Amino acid sequence: MSGAETTGIRYPWDAAPEPGKAIEVAEGVLWMRLPLPMALDHVNVYALDDGDGWTIIDTGFSSKKSKAIWQTLLEGPLGGKPVTRVIVTHHHPDHVGLAGWFQSEHGASLWTSRTAWLFSRMLQLDEQAVPTQETMAFYRACGMNEEVYAQRASERPFNFSDVVDPMPVGYKRVKQDDIVRIGGRDWDVHIGNGHAPEHLTFWSRDDNLVISGDQILPSISSNIGVYATEPDADPVGDWMEACERLAKLGRPDHLVLGGHKLPFTGLPTRMRQLIDNHHGALDRLLNHLDTPKTGGECFLPIFKRNIEGSAYGLALVEAVAHLNHLYHVGKISRTRREDGAWLWQRVE
Repeated sequence: MSGAETTGIRYPWDAAPEPGKAIEVAEGVLWMRLPLPMALDHVNVYALDDGDGWTIIDTGFSSKKSKAIWQTLLEGPLGGKPVTRVIVTHHHPDHVGLAGWFQSEHGASLWTSRTAWLFSRMLQLDEQAVPTQETMAFYRACGMNEEVYAQRASERPFNFSDVVDPMPVGYKRVKQDDIVRIGGRDWDVHIGNGHAPEHLTFWSRDDNLVISGDQILPSISSNIGVYATEPDADPVGDWMEACERLAKLGRPDHLVLGGHKLPFTGLPTRMRQLIDNHHGALDRLLNHLDTPKTGGECFLPIFKRNIEGSAYGLALVEAVAHLNHLYHVGKISRTRREDGAWLWQRVE
């Protein structure tokens, strides 16, 4: 076989499990899927057999539909055995949404990174009827489209608590270089960053499994955004550092169990793609900034298309993430326009 055939990306399963069903991807490891009401219409969750109970990896949104699907899973593929532990890879609501429900209603313990737990607790308690002044100033600084800006100013913003169950106090911290026993295997913990701070990934010592959350996905790129909470952050720099570090661990035979899309092999190929994709976007963006541009005027070089509609907000915060990175490494400058928007330009 050629190098491409032995190291390229492969999908052992060509279809995902139906809601309420599971696929056993390795001994004692079940892959399941829950729906999401957005363009990325699903999240993958996993159950690992610990003998006297199950460990669940990630949970989906909190909703009546999700809870009903979980009840079907608990009574069906999980065989009525209790969920004794929930591990959350990162704080985003499609992954942590039902962690509190499993704690409160099922008596499960919660294991996650410190940053994921603190962010989840903080955001779950922070309910807003209208966007904050700081958020609207951030949108202005990004160069948000005027029509979108006006709409955001007048509507109830997304609230974490809309899709995340209340989380009780108390969790177990998981950190870099921990060794965690799950599903009859010992797993090395390696932290990712960029998509979410202190994102957990798990690498089995006993077979070829990797649980990657949204840090490593096939066929799509994880969103990397800057938000009003930390407007000068450099998540692209964090992402590139994490990708370079995790790439050293990858083997072609690793079966990667990600938070979205299909399980896959060919991890070294995918890691190189993830790194090269952002280097390419940064190079195109730098060339685009021969004249001053706002963040809202930078979609085309980054994404190779203009973006409107429901994806606009995510595209804008990712554009700003790439601009921030170029700014932090000294390749572009920025000046404040009279309306508050940053104008970015290449440093000659």
